Amino acid sequence: MARNRRHQSAAIRFGPALKAVVLCLAIGGSAVGYVWQKDQLRQLGDRMVSGERSLDALRRQNDKLRRELVTLQSPAYLERLAQQHNLGLVRPAPNQVIRLPEPGEFPEIPAVLSGSAQFAARGSQEDWSR
Repeated sequence: MARNRRHQSAAIRFGPALKAVVLCLAIGGSAVGYVWQKDQLRQLGDRMVSGERSLDALRRQNDKLRRELVTLQSPAYLERLAQQHNLGLVRPAPNQVIRLPEPGEFPEIPAVLSGSAQFAARGSQEDWSR
């Protein structure tokens, strides 16, 4: 014969209820995690869009400043500015312009200079050895 419920243990009676609670918590936790993940993705997307907008604005500003720099460095603008302020500046004569070599280039030293430079260096070494 079947035994009645009074004689069943408490674990048997609460087992299905405990399984239902655990299942509900798992489903609820998954739902909360899904919503949180979607919210994080939305926030990251918003940050990415705002970063792209600020990058575009900075690029436009950089281009504008680059064009302004070219304008300010142009000889025509500088001449006009000098005339406006009555500075009395004129273009130099071609014989007044000295062209310097680029920093990476080393000009050849003439033999006359290289001999005297060696002599000066040798003399200074002799002075130190005394």
